[in-house]
Amino acid sequence: MNKYQLDKLTIKEKIGQLMMFGIDGLELNEDTIKLIKEDKIGNIILFTRNIKTPEQLFNLTKNLQKLALEELKIPLFISVDQEGGMVTRIFNGATFFPGAMTISATNNKDNAYQVGKMMGKELSALGINMNLAPILDINNNPFNPVIGVRSYSDDKEIVKDFSWKVIKGLQEEGVFATGKHFPGHGDTNVDSHLGLPVINHEKESLNKNEFYPFKNAIAKGIKAIMSSHINFPNLTNDDLPATLSKKIMTDLLRKEFNFQGLSVSDGMGMKGIVDNYSTEEASLMAINAGMNLVCVCHPYSPRRETLTYLLKSYQEGRLSLKTINER
Repeated sequence: MNKYQLDKLTIKEKIGQLMMFGIDGLELNEDTIKLIKEDKIGNIILFTRNIKTPEQLFNLTKNLQKLALEELKIPLFISVDQEGGMVTRIFNGATFFPGAMTISATNNKDNAYQVGKMMGKELSALGINMNLAPILDINNNPFNPVIGVRSYSDDKEIVKDFSWKVIKGLQEEGVFATGKHFPGHGDTNVDSHLGLPVINHEKESLNKNEFYPFKNAIAKGIKAIMSSHINFPNLTNDDLPATLSKKIMTDLLRKEFNFQGLSVSDGMGMKGIVDNYSTEEASLMAINAGMNLVCVCHPYSPRRETLTYLLKSYQEGRLSLKTINER
């Protein structure tokens, strides 16, 4: 990392490296150019609104990286949610991959590896270097409204084995895999897009179940982990969602599980966050809790408001230089 001379970045540029923003449009427009040139944003998340054809997508990612290297001298993480199945962002002219439960239903772990491998080849060819997948959640609540078939199974061993094979395939092709949603979104009956779920399990139970696929992926070298906007009161002793909890994102993930990769937030505009905090305030809390990349997915407000808030927090001493440099 030293070759990018991170020590020479301004505070504004360093804060920009901690953010992953959504953008509008199918090509490099005036707003996106300003985001990189003036606001110093260091990472981009793409959605279906940004994707029409492989040629268009390749030109968009190529132009994004070209501008970032000219302005920041550091390449962008360009990410997408390409799980396969019901969560697929790239359709036209690309492979439509099966979802997690379909893959595990074949009872052949090599199928998971081949999906990860081919998905990695396509994403890399299209200029995308981070996939916000796979799901490491165990589908252990039949009333879960958001995980379901996105999970490999209600069996933790199947989730562990099949998710790792997808991770391995992706990362062999140079794409960062991102296991989600830490510490586990399986046993909820609330969608964190719509509210703040609560999981009341004791740590002993979480260790045996929810943590199991995450600990395996971490031990084997997954590059990134995405947090969940879920309240685990028996881990935190408060009502903070995991994304905003230092006890979960630093004490548990970093210290106890020895995770050395990137921690990535789920979208900071989801109801599991904004029902109780502004995106700006929550982004500061997430960075202080341990987050490396904070996702603000909407293509307009409150992206710049979040940057302004974080810069002001630094100036006022609520966000230290030490924390910014560590993240």
